[in-house]
Formats: sequence, C-alpha cells, structure tokens
Amino acid sequence: MRFSDLALSRRLERAEGRACAQYADARRRLFPDSGAEWIECAGAYAVFDGIDSPITQSFGLGLFQELSPASLDVIEDFFVDRRALVLHEVSPLAGVAALDLLCSRNYRPIEISNVLCRHVEQPTGEPQSHIRVRVIGPEEAQLWTNISARGWAHEHPELLDFLLQLGAISSAREQSLCFLAELDDKPGAAGVLCLDQGVALFGGSATVPELRRRGLQTALLHERMRYAFDHGCDLAMMVAEPGSDSQRNAERKGFRIAYTRTKWRLCSPAR
Repeated sequence: MRFSDLALSRRLERAEGRACAQYADARRRLFPDSGAEWIECAGAYAVFDGIDSPITQSFGLGLFQELSPASLDVIEDFFVDRRALVLHEVSPLAGVAALDLLCSRNYRPIEISNVLCRHVEQPTGEPQSHIRVRVIGPEEAQLWTNISARGWAHEHPELLDFLLQLGAISSAREQSLCFLAELDDKPGAAGVLCLDQGVALFGGSATVPELRRRGLQTALLHERMRYAFDHGCDLAMMVAEPGSDSQRNAERKGFRIAYTRTKWRLCSPAR
C-alpha cells in the first residue's frame, strides 16, 4: 500500500520540478537568447522558461525545508528580475504555515490540479498487431513534433506555432523519451516519458484527429509503462485538471489521486 504523505509528495514534486528545469535547459540550448534558466532554493525549483510559458513557476515550495520569508524573497526576486509573474505550484503537504505565509504576502490561489500516481507494473497482454509504439531516434524529432502538434492543435489551431516549438524542445530535453505510436505503419500519436530516481512522469500525449479512437492512446500508455518497469521505476505519476477527461482516463488505467495542489500567484510584492 502506498500512502499519500510528505515522502510521496516530495518524490512526485521533485520529479516534475527536475523535468521542467531540464525543459528550460533544452530551450536555452535551442534558443540561447531566450533567457531560460532555473535555480534551486530551499529544496524547491524555480524555473523561468519565458514570460508566457506554463512552466515558469516554482515546484516543491515548502516541502523540503520550512518555508521562510528569506527563501520566498530569493524566489520572488528570481521571477521579478525577469519580468515574469511569481507563481508557485504548492502541495497540501507543505502545511498550513506555508499557505498562511503566502496569504500574508499578497498571494492568491488561481488554479488547482490533481496529482495522480500508481505503482509501476509490467503490462499484461500483447499489443494489437497493427499498432507499434517505439522511442524515436534523433533523426525523427521533427516527425514526432509534427504529430504531437497536430494532435494538440486540433482543438486549439491558434496554438500551432507554440506547440511546434514546445515539441521541438521536448524532444531535445535530457532524461526525456519521446514515444511514437503507429497504426499500420502510419504515425498517429505522440507521448512523453520523463524518468527521475524511480519516478516515471507521464507527459501529455496526443493523437491526430483522423486516427482517434483506434487504440493508439492505450498502446502509448502500455508501452511507456513497460519502459518505466524495465528501467527500474516503481512509481508513475500524471497531473490532471480535477474532474477532467484526462483525470478519468488516468483513473481507468489504475492511477489514483494522491493529493490536490494549488497554484498561487503573487498579486503585488509585499516588500
């Protein structure tokens, strides 16, 4: 039995924080003028990936050391100096004192998300013969990026350019594996897996519109789970909006909600 406690939250938040820090590193390698960078302060990761990036925020605040005004000063300055909003993704295991300190410094909650996890097990059963899932090679990065962007952009065509850039960075990130699912040798779905000290972080996956509901998403999940098992991971995690289709799909695959966290935004500097 796996309990939802401080030790579990530390593992999950550290895995996501490192993955986002590696994403910022990849952006800086591909786009040296982006200013992307990160720091670690009091055990938390503060990541700047651009002013409008959803990755620009902190992870693990108050989990590894008691949250203090001094550590908040350092992290706030990191974001303010880069003209970015000050945002923190905070686990409830950080405790009431941490939340009280945020409130006293003019923070307000702006978003909630569910962190889900499950034990990593070797998938049973054989994949459908007409579906193949594999880790891409470096020469296939553009193909993977195009499939991923097409899948996500179907509902949000205005984000296509952003999604193409996001895919290119994801395929260049260290400790990140890009999986491609093919139906009868036709590429149709893309997904990401990040490994960190036994934790397998399942990133968002997408299927091109014309090949949806053909089993590609299930095959992607199974193959990523198999890869995590073969590489010594014991814990798989996902993050989803509460009550969303993503959450329901994850729960159908054995994931369970470990805790609900809150994103806090600094409305005006207290100093």
